[in-house]
Amino acid sequence: MDNFVRRLLQASVAMALTAAVAQPSMAQGTRKQLKTANKFFDQENYRAAIPYYEQVLAKDPNNALALFRAGISYMSFDKEKASDYIYKAQKLKPKVSKDVEYWLGRVDHLNYNFDEAIAHFQAYNATLKKKDTRKAQLAQLIQHAKNAKIQFNSPKDIFVKNLGPTVNTSYSEHSPVISADDKVLLFTSRSGEARGADPNNTTPSGKQKVAADGEYYEDIYESKRLGEDEWEKPRSLSGALNGKGHDASIQVFDNDTKLLMYRNDENGDIFYSEKTGADWSEPKKLNGNINSKAFESDAYITPDGLTIYFSTSKYSEDNTLDIYYATRQPGGDWGPAKSIGNQINTKYDDDSPYISRDGKTMYFASRGHNTMGGYDIFKSSWDEAARAWGRPENMGYPVNTPDDDTYYRLSPDGSYAYLSSYRIGGYGEKDIYTINYIKNVNIKGKVFSSRDSTTVIPGVELVFNGQTASKEVISFRDVTKPDSGNYQVNVLSGRSYQVALSKDGKNITTEEFAVPVVTNDSTTITKNFYIPYVDTTSLAGVNMKPIYFDTDKYNLRPESVKQLNNVAGIMKSNPGLNISIEGHCDSRNTDEYNMVLGQNRANSAFNYLKKNGVGDTRMVTVSYGERRPAAPNDSPENMQLNRRVEFKPILKEGQTINDVMTAPGGGASTNTTTTGTTTTTTGTSTRTTAPLQPGKTKAKTADGTKVKTKVDEDSDKVKVKTKGADDSKTKTTTKNGELDGKAKDAAGDKTKVKTKTE
Repeated sequence: MDNFVRRLLQASVAMALTAAVAQPSMAQGTRKQLKTANKFFDQENYRAAIPYYEQVLAKDPNNALALFRAGISYMSFDKEKASDYIYKAQKLKPKVSKDVEYWLGRVDHLNYNFDEAIAHFQAYNATLKKKDTRKAQLAQLIQHAKNAKIQFNSPKDIFVKNLGPTVNTSYSEHSPVISADDKVLLFTSRSGEARGADPNNTTPSGKQKVAADGEYYEDIYESKRLGEDEWEKPRSLSGALNGKGHDASIQVFDNDTKLLMYRNDENGDIFYSEKTGADWSEPKKLNGNINSKAFESDAYITPDGLTIYFSTSKYSEDNTLDIYYATRQPGGDWGPAKSIGNQINTKYDDDSPYISRDGKTMYFASRGHNTMGGYDIFKSSWDEAARAWGRPENMGYPVNTPDDDTYYRLSPDGSYAYLSSYRIGGYGEKDIYTINYIKNVNIKGKVFSSRDSTTVIPGVELVFNGQTASKEVISFRDVTKPDSGNYQVNVLSGRSYQVALSKDGKNITTEEFAVPVVTNDSTTITKNFYIPYVDTTSLAGVNMKPIYFDTDKYNLRPESVKQLNNVAGIMKSNPGLNISIEGHCDSRNTDEYNMVLGQNRANSAFNYLKKNGVGDTRMVTVSYGERRPAAPNDSPENMQLNRRVEFKPILKEGQTINDVMTAPGGGASTNTTTTGTTTTTTGTSTRTTAPLQPGKTKAKTADGTKVKTKVDEDSDKVKVKTKGADDSKTKTTTKNGELDGKAKDAAGDKTKVKTKTE
């Protein structure tokens, strides 16, 4: 606790004692409880003070002084209760303390109410005299709140997970150290559960000794991993490691055979111990180049064993921690200490250095720089050219919080990290957490008709719309494949997506799909969609499948000729069927070029069908170029799906595909609807549509495109005009074997095509 806060607390204690004496009506027992509570509070033993304040409040729930002091005590254990108590105290008695605005600012800051915290700090600042030294610290607190607001409003896609109640307790757990195989965790705890076995830390009556703040001393514990998220009950390490005061884990090194640790010897020093069987040897202190009579807090030895980074207050004028380093000398011991530099060190505490395995990144905790409040985790990259560490970067929220976040340690493979932090939702004081970066996940599946839940629907566009943690819009897209109805997208996990499903440019439905957090790179989730869609224009039922083309080509492949023969047979057997032949391309050339290429592909199919007996007045051609892809143009396989010609029926208003399909020979047909393996007879129809005849006709396709056709008396000139739902237009004239076409897309871009049709 800094001197500023300590001064405020001491003043508050005196005020509370005076107020208690001034209330003769207060019951003797209540006055005694309040006096005891204030005594513990003055010793900064908040855990012991709280029960006595609660006893006072049980009898006198509106005791503003007890509420105020209890609220301050709860700040180390329950931030939300701390806020409730202090606010209630101020409401009952606005001047419950001359420092109440300061404490309201503190609890608001810890509870992420940054604007309110700033307002309270400013109000408190206005009560101080111009030369009051507390003004500088208030300015820092205000800046912390501003920093916190920025970081909180720009969160990272990071998954923070508590290690659980086996490791964490209502006391403080920190300083995680993981073995090279990621199976053994050493950590530090103040739970005191095993201290009774150590005679050095018990009173003559057998009770455990406690530190000056009334809490148990720090001890080093060990726990073994049982599963991905499961740990065995921790055991306290040997009495040799745990001395008479605080002992804390720092690092295992030399193939996990040595342990670097802290012991509060001479204000705090760095020790090391060697493993002997299943236990550890008596710790030995590092030399005088590392340790001093000042406070040495934490350290890290690089994997090559040649450099040690450590935090010390030895060289600081105001006893704050700075990070220094030393290298091994020829004799094997540590040489003189050198400062890591002012790029890293500030006038505030800079602590807990940790270097990545490749030596290129340093992580450390600091109360300076642009911290959100208390200690934050920062990282700095090694600048090889300058031979120095670069400007530190705040790791951001939710790695950091408005309270203390310290001891950032990477897992052995570097894929995630351990962290000690006191944050809302924990088990009490500081807890140990894991930090994972949220990864992408493969989502795959099919789109089915909800009518029967078995019919897959090709050509459905799925767009997954979501947001990053910082509210940036992200979108992922795919189209169900023509042959299988499959889709696949690779999306960022750990959020909900609005999935828009559409076909032929028309929205069918939008569904919400929650994707769980994934922290590895190989997870696949299967998600099928069932949509209210019946394809009344699909020719799949009569086997009119698309034909495909080579890159930049429009000549027919052998397999395409086979399919076109099939199309010609269907057309001859169903004289009421008229079709639109639609040409498509991938996106490897310009839009203008692809419009011409798409038209040439459509013409190739048109000409072949005409030569094989299909009347040209029963067919129209149209090019969409690259504008209607069947799949994203992100792979050779998908691009092949886009180089195609599709065959679509031209239907009048109200018609379905069954209306224009007739039995062989042109006789009447039974109108049936096929659903999976069941055929349901719905009646008979003798209605057919004749081939195009001289004159004018109007039709509307399933995607909303309007088609006008004009055939002259001798059927040697055909004009076809189309107007799409998006205001795109085409005009095609076929005369004496020549095709003259014009197209204008929705954006107003125009294309002209002129070519031979035979």
